[in-house]
Amino acid sequence: MTAYLIADVDVTDPSLFAEYIREVAATEARYGGRYLGRGGLTKVLECDWQPHRLVIVEFPDMGSLTAWYEPPEYARLKAIRERCAKTRIIALDGIATVTS
Repeated sequence: MTAYLIADVDVTDPSLFAEYIREVAATEARYGGRYLGRGGLTKVLECDWQPHRLVIVEFPDMGSLTAWYEPPEYARLKAIRERCAKTRIIALDGIATVTS
């Protein structure tokens, strides 16, 4: 079942964040990740949520998402992101599709 990483990223150091952006996509791709949304225009339809830079990455399944997030290869990039942005990240299981 597909899984989604959803992140709300408040960038505090754009130049250092640019380094993170240059390298992170390749690590996600190795685990089957692909961007569905990445920093585009957002429009709040309800509530008082004020998102920053929203990112949605689709992975083949939760195991692939977790495998990307936890290994040492991402740890270096995660440390960079933590120095240049405040981030809220969740992982969400997708919906199983029924085929007939």
